[in-house]
Amino acid sequence: MTTGRKKGEPMAKRTRNAAGLRTLCIDIGGTGLKAMVVSPRGRPLSERMRVDTPHPATHETLRQALLTIVPESRSYDRVSVGFPGVVAHGVIRTAPNLDSSLAGFDLEGNIRRVHGKPARALNDAGVQGYGAIRGKGVEACITLGTGLGFSLFVDGRYVPNIELGQHPFRKGKTYEDELGKKAFERLGKRKWNKRLAKAIEQIERMFNYDVLYIGGGNAANITIDLPRNVKRVDNISGLLGGVRLWTQG
Repeated sequence: MTTGRKKGEPMAKRTRNAAGLRTLCIDIGGTGLKAMVVSPRGRPLSERMRVDTPHPATHETLRQALLTIVPESRSYDRVSVGFPGVVAHGVIRTAPNLDSSLAGFDLEGNIRRVHGKPARALNDAGVQGYGAIRGKGVEACITLGTGLGFSLFVDGRYVPNIELGQHPFRKGKTYEDELGKKAFERLGKRKWNKRLAKAIEQIERMFNYDVLYIGGGNAANITIDLPRNVKRVDNISGLLGGVRLWTQG
């Protein structure tokens, strides 16, 4: 992500400097869509609005649903979007828990056109990670929700396009198969937590992180004792992290 304005991006209507820009942060999830306006310091300036994710979750049904929770345009200057899949240069590559028609969709470009404001889009676990990291060493983030999201940072810089949720975990099943929402409902809390403990062990061996952050709706169901370098984070970081899409080079 670059901090400069992209070619074709509209300038914010207000002539305020970058340090004073208000960000509309949107989190697209497999279960819910959330939106909130955030200050340059990452403080909420509006209520956190939520609506259920429509099914099928095509770009048109998502657009219509988001219109019901997005505030009036004069209340923000730019837009950040977290999406549950690989997003490369603003374009969706994968949407494992939404409609397959979203693959290849220019999410950033569409948001700019619809809102008339500069826009940035990133994997939702990346945005959540931006809201949690300290910017030192190797830091990772997993999100436990409808699926399983993952992001990796080195000295505060995002490593793009790592889709850990779709990688093999155990007995031919992926991390998402074993730790997503359906797995939680199938296994129950105790067995699901045992799988999570095993996953944390494997993820640490793979990435040798300094800190692992865990967010997402099912983080509230964690009952195991976490290692000292594993920390739960509030779901609001998935929105507050949207500000950092504009400050990290």
